[in-house]
Amino acid sequence: MADYWKRPKIKIAKTKGEWIWDIIGYSLFTGAIILLILKWGALPEEVPAHYNARGEVDRWGSKWELLTLPGIGAFTILLMQVFEKYPETHNYPQRMNDSNVKEFYLNSRKMINIIKNLSLILFALILFESVSIALGWGDGFGKWFLPLTIIGLGIPLIAGIWKQRNIK
Repeated sequence: MADYWKRPKIKIAKTKGEWIWDIIGYSLFTGAIILLILKWGALPEEVPAHYNARGEVDRWGSKWELLTLPGIGAFTILLMQVFEKYPETHNYPQRMNDSNVKEFYLNSRKMINIIKNLSLILFALILFESVSIALGWGDGFGKWFLPLTIIGLGIPLIAGIWKQRNIK
């Protein structure tokens, strides 16, 4: 039987930071979906469907393809909520013990929370940009989007791993 079934199940209240990240992530994601709903009738039949590494549209597709972003976002929310709720199932080093288990769980859960919400923000930005381009409001993300996305998602991972390494 896997080791994580034997780990203690601890109820740890969400931190203020986790609540703030949730408010930002869910609000922007919901806002982008509302924008899509409000502008659906005004969208042309072909909208941006894919972007290259420079942030330029390299494929156009049906406006129905825009529904994949909210779908993937909803799946991300569900999956990551499960991971947040059960930190005892995450992977931890062998040095985790009864005296530091709460710290390990909280650090891991915070990292999952930030990545979940950054993903929702990313989906919201892509959806907003796709609608904007389709309606003639803008012309693309630009070459900064991919590097900022990689850095933006990488920093919480590196910070979380660094914090975990420092747990005694």
